[in-house]
Amino acid sequence: MSKQDFLICYDIADEKRVGKIGKLIEKNALRIQRSVYFYEQVSKEELTSLMEKVLTLLDEEADDLRVYNIRDKGIHFGEAVDLNNPLIF
Repeated sequence: MSKQDFLICYDIADEKRVGKIGKLIEKNALRIQRSVYFYEQVSKEELTSLMEKVLTLLDEEADDLRVYNIRDKGIHFGEAVDLNNPLIF
């Protein structure tokens, strides 16, 4: 099972949801800014499990969640989780 690093970022419209989502992600990932987390050396299955929990708290109309895969050479934009197809890698 391959382990990878991910950057999780969000913009949540409601302060109550911000707190709940932040606490949930922070149990698993290192907070590096207010709404940016580094999720280190996890499998896609572990990421999927966390994202399934986070997605139950999101308002897809008002909130924005992005997950970037970090590779050896840096972040490759365009490879993010799309809320319309949230768990397809």
